[in-house]
Formats: sequence, C-alpha cells, structure tokens
Amino acid sequence: MNTLAIVLIIVAAVVFALVGFIVGAAYRKKTAEAKIGSAKEEATRIINQAMTKAEQAKKEAILEAKDEIHKQRSETEKDLRERRAEVQRQEHRLIQKEENIDKKTDAIEKKEEILNDKIQKADEKMAEIDTLKKSQLEMLEKISGYSKEQAKAFLLQQLEETLEHEKAVRVLDYQEKMKDEADQIAREYITTAIQRCAADHAAEATVSVVALPNDEMKGRIIGREGRNIRAIETITGVDLIIDDTPEAITVSCFDPVRREIARLTLERLIADGRIHPARIEETVEKCKREVEQTIKQTGERAVVDAGVGNIHPELVKLLGRLKYRTSYGQNVLNHSLEVSYISGLLAEELGADVKLAKRAGLLHDIGKSIDHEYEGTHVQLGVEFAKKYKENDKVLHAIQAHHGDVEPKTVVAYIVQAADAISAARPGARRENIENYIKRLEKLEEIATSFDGVDTSFAIQAGREVRILVKPEQVSDDKMVLLAHDIAQKIESELDYPGQIKVNVVRESRATDYAK
Repeated sequence: MNTLAIVLIIVAAVVFALVGFIVGAAYRKKTAEAKIGSAKEEATRIINQAMTKAEQAKKEAILEAKDEIHKQRSETEKDLRERRAEVQRQEHRLIQKEENIDKKTDAIEKKEEILNDKIQKADEKMAEIDTLKKSQLEMLEKISGYSKEQAKAFLLQQLEETLEHEKAVRVLDYQEKMKDEADQIAREYITTAIQRCAADHAAEATVSVVALPNDEMKGRIIGREGRNIRAIETITGVDLIIDDTPEAITVSCFDPVRREIARLTLERLIADGRIHPARIEETVEKCKREVEQTIKQTGERAVVDAGVGNIHPELVKLLGRLKYRTSYGQNVLNHSLEVSYISGLLAEELGADVKLAKRAGLLHDIGKSIDHEYEGTHVQLGVEFAKKYKENDKVLHAIQAHHGDVEPKTVVAYIVQAADAISAARPGARRENIENYIKRLEKLEEIATSFDGVDTSFAIQAGREVRILVKPEQVSDDKMVLLAHDIAQKIESELDYPGQIKVNVVRESRATDYAK
C-alpha cells in the first residue's frame, strides 16, 4: 500500500513537472517570437535608413566628382592654350632664324666671291713681286759683286760679331752685378758657418797595419804551407801583405768594413796565440758581429749628434758603415756630420728649413757606404736607397744635386752643395796620392787646350788655377770672356776636384820692329 502510494506520488510529480515544463516552454516561445518580430522590424528600419544615407552619399560623391572633372578639364584646356601659344611663338622664332640664316648665307657667298677675286689678284701681284725681286737681286749681285749666299754669310758674320760683343758685355755686367750683390752676403754666411764648425781631420788610407809582438808571429800567421793566411784571406776577402817591414803586417782591401773585420781578427788571433783555420773562422764570425754592432751604434750616435730623428734603421746602418769609408783621405762619416752641421747653420742664416737641411747634409753621401757592392755612382745609389726607405723628396733631390748631376731646384739642395764644397775645401781635409794629383792636373790642361783659339795652358797653384794663353788673331777681347765661361763650365761637368778652380785667360798682342 505504501509502495503504491509512493509510486503514484512520483508519477503525479513527474506529470506535474512535465505539464509545468510544457507551459513554460510555450510561454518562452511566445515571448521569443514577440522579440524576434520586434527585432526584424528594427532591422528593417535600420536597413532602410542605411540605404537612404547611402543614396545621399552616392549623390554627393557624384556631384563632387563632376565638380573635380570640370575643374581638371578647365585647367587642362588652359594649359593646352598656353602650350599652343608657346609653340606658335617658337615656330615664329624658327621662321625668323631661318630667314636670318638665309640672309647670312647669301652674304657669305658674296664675301667668298669677293675674297676669291682678291686672292686671285694677290697671286698675280705676288708673281709680279717675285719677278721684280728676282730682277732686283740679280741687279744687286751685279752691283755688290756678292752672290746671295755670300751676302747672307757676310750679314750673318756682322750680326754674330755684334751679338758676340753685346753678349760679352752683358755677361761681364751680370757677373759684376752678381758679385757686388752676392759676394758680401755669401762671405758673411760662409764665414759664420765655418767659424761655428771647427772639426779635426785625420787622413785615412785603404790599408791597415797590424803590429806584431815579434817577427816569429809572421810565420805562425802564414801557417804550414800557407794554410792560415789563405784561410784568413778567403774568409775575410782581404789581402795580407807580409814583407820585410819588421813586426808589422799590412791588411789591404778596397772594402773598409772587410778590412776592419780582418784587422780585428788578426789582433784577436795574435793576442790569443792559437792560430789555425777553425780558430780563424770562429774569430772572424765574432769580429763580424762586433763590427756590425759597432756600425749600428755609430750610425745611431751620428743621428743623435746631427740632431736628426726618424731615420729608417737600414739608413742608420749605412751611416754607421761610413765610419770605415774614406774619400781623398777624408773620413766620410765625419764629413757627412760636418756637412750636416754647416747646412744647418747656412739654413738658419738664410731662413730655410734647418732640420731638413741637416737631414739632407747627413744623408748626402750615404751611397758611398755601398758603392763597393753595387753598380752605379754613390749619388745614384744614395738616391735609390733613400727613396727605398721613404725619405723626403727634397732630401732625395739634394742628394742627387750635391755634385751637380742635376740642376739644384730647392734652397736646401743649394745649401747642401755649398756645405759639401766647404767641408771638402778645408785645409788638410782631403788629400790624394801623387798619381791622381798628376792625372787631375793633366786633365785640367787637356780640357783647357781642347777649345779653339787656345795656344797653351798651365795648371798652377796645385790645380787651383789654370792659366790659358790664347791666340790673339783668333780670340778677341769679347770672345775671351765667353771662352773663360765655357772652359769653367766644361771643367765643372767633367772633372772632380775639391774647392774651386780659377780660370784665367790671357790674351797678348806684341808688335816688334827694329831700328836700323
């Protein structure tokens, strides 16, 4: 009973729940339909409103486009009108230019005709002139007795004599003027530079003498069957002269560095007492290293003494090698330092670049350190190696011009050339052997007598002057001035000499008669 009641109650509850759900669903559906209907009406209204606005915007856009098109059309028409007007103006100008060109062409043609007529008349007149000139020349030849070539030669001779006289007068005037203006200033500058640079000079030769403790040492140096002396000469590249001179051996070599290495080697071997080929080779290597170190230190000291910085290390080594190089008995390193110092003093007096002048003076003979090893003059080698190690172009030019190989173009080049001559011309600075001295005097006389009109010449005052006697019938007073100038120039170009040489030309005419 209870169970049935419970089931009925549950069924009744389910039925009521279903009825409630159905009623609620119907109500919600009705409400939703009502909302959907109102939403459709609202959507329809919004769409109608949007279409209305879109139609209005479309009409406004069309109106604006029409206005813009009208505006663009007006501007385009205006631009076309202006361009048409410009084209018409250009056409009018071209027509005018064509008309002007036609007029000018006509005028040119008329002028050409006139010119052709004038040229024809001128040709006819030239033919008449040639005929007349020919007849006049024939008449002149008959009157004067000279042919055309003879008359021309006569006139040229007179003109040459006149110009020669004027040239000699001008040369004399110019020389006197230059002497008056330059001698005093040059003397002051050079005297000041020389006074401020006092240097000692020691003559050196191409041989070195090694002292021996006794004459027995000569035999030990020669060695059994000469093996020791051959080893020394082969390794060092020098010649050992062993003669009757007591307790001395002479080392001879054209390369001063090799000679110095050989000298040090001999001194070490003599002091050590052990002389055999193996010991000789070992000692030579040690001496080479010492000499190379000395060369480097000497070059660095020379750079410091000259007050010149930033020189390439290889050039410093070449400077150090100059310690063992001589020229006419003058030590080249001492000479280079002296030229550097004198160049600096002269540059200071002249207001030039002092540092550049000192640098050029120090490096001017750098080529002499390697002229035993390479082909070429010391000037060419100096320029080549200085250029290789990035030296200043003005320094290169000064090196190239210090012996007159090229014409000096800078103040520094002239200064170095003068300083080099001053250093070389100092009393006792240079010496030369008797053979070279005689050859230089003979060459000096040979140069002087090679000119036409020279009778004889004499080199006097130890080659500092050449006195020239000329033939008076061939050399006039005017020619004598030019002859002295030409001889001096040839001496400068062909002869190497210290200092300067005076060229003295003498012309003498004698008239002799006898009273009977």
